[in-house]
Amino acid sequence: MAIYAVGDLQGCFASFRKLLRKLDFNSKKDELWLAGDLVNRGPDSLGCLRLAKQLNSKIVLGNHDLHLLACYYSKHSLKKKDTLDKVFLAEDAPELMDWLRKQSLLQVDTERDLVMSHAGLPHIWSVPQAQSYAEEVQSVLTCDNAEVYTTYFDEMYGNQPSVWTDGLKGQDRLRVITNYFTRMRFIDKKGVLDLTAKEGVDRAPHGFKPWFAHSCEHDSTVVFGHWAAIEGFTGNAQFQAIDTGCVWGGHLTALNLDTYERVSVRP
Repeated sequence: MAIYAVGDLQGCFASFRKLLRKLDFNSKKDELWLAGDLVNRGPDSLGCLRLAKQLNSKIVLGNHDLHLLACYYSKHSLKKKDTLDKVFLAEDAPELMDWLRKQSLLQVDTERDLVMSHAGLPHIWSVPQAQSYAEEVQSVLTCDNAEVYTTYFDEMYGNQPSVWTDGLKGQDRLRVITNYFTRMRFIDKKGVLDLTAKEGVDRAPHGFKPWFAHSCEHDSTVVFGHWAAIEGFTGNAQFQAIDTGCVWGGHLTALNLDTYERVSVRP
């Protein structure tokens, strides 16, 4: 049995299948973790969703996945750069969206002492805190009352609040939790997010560092995607970056969660 974590698919269905073949992936004995952003920008988001669901993958939601859900369930509309139309037109769209909506922001493997989220784990949170905050958002997303998760999607977008405080409530609290898990790149020592800078680590805004450059109190390995510009390199084995920019002409990468061996394919 092998457990693989795969970086951002972003609709690159052909590369996804190619990578699974290269891994000789067997869904009857192997396990697949997907680091979020299954959809958007690439040519076949629908294929990625269907196969991820079919393989019973462990998913963490990324910002593009949440954008898809927001456009499906709430008042928001697709953007010009989005490549999600086929998902909305699919006969199985309701089933796929219901499945996607019920995924988490965080996966935790206590046996391997590792966690996975789309954007990473801020140094201001312990792993138990991160689990608790992720569960707060998941409880909203999985609520049987559609008004609850529709309101979340209506109010999800935005860069404020820019820092976590225990006293946050309501949609502000849910929004900043979501931003840490799905949009974080640069952060200052107090935990303030800069969500406008998207370049490599050498382009950090003044007073900010990549989130993984701050010292943290936990020893867990953190597996994450989201940041294609760093090309899978953090300089610290504790932080495993696996978004290697497939949709931008880079690679699609799988990380063996037992050996940390990497396997990649080009589009």
